[in-house]
Amino acid sequence: MCVIDKEKFFFFEESNDIKINSLEHAYLCVLNDDLDIAYSIFDKKDSPRGLWGKSLIEILKNYLENYPTYFQIRNFLEIDLDFLIKNDKLNYVESLLGSLVFMSGINQEVYKFAARVMLHNKLYKIAYNYMMKSKDFYYNDPELHFMLASYYYNFMNYEAANFSICECLNLISNYYPALVLKSKIEEKLV
Repeated sequence: MCVIDKEKFFFFEESNDIKINSLEHAYLCVLNDDLDIAYSIFDKKDSPRGLWGKSLIEILKNYLENYPTYFQIRNFLEIDLDFLIKNDKLNYVESLLGSLVFMSGINQEVYKFAARVMLHNKLYKIAYNYMMKSKDFYYNDPELHFMLASYYYNFMNYEAANFSICECLNLISNYYPALVLKSKIEEKLV
């Protein structure tokens, strides 16, 4: 079984009580670069997470037979991308990001998902690039415009923040977080 090196990896829990052939075991194998073992564990799981895990491993190995579904991408891409970033698995992060073009044909929100992870990890330039790709791909996404407004606000570009928050509110006029951010932006524009 793969072991947890607490000094090296960011993992789910503090305990070492990971059951053999569990999803946690599969992810631990990913961290230890044991992709074949991880795949065999995911293959035994008849669940959305197990099916996504098979697609994930194939993406990380740069050949895909088991295409992820719309919902698998929506439910797991951000979590796993963040997990790989936090564990400094940059080659896997690159493989996953490299698959976004393909996955955008299945789920048009992939660039937004990637942008959100990059924002969370303070990779602002990359986040901005993915937000722009998302905007080009699907402009009428209120959540994306909210993310852009927040990004611009944090970088004190209040004019751009105001434009983005207005675009968000044009799509969903009663989106409460956007209304709160709009009032903050308006205070800075005075």
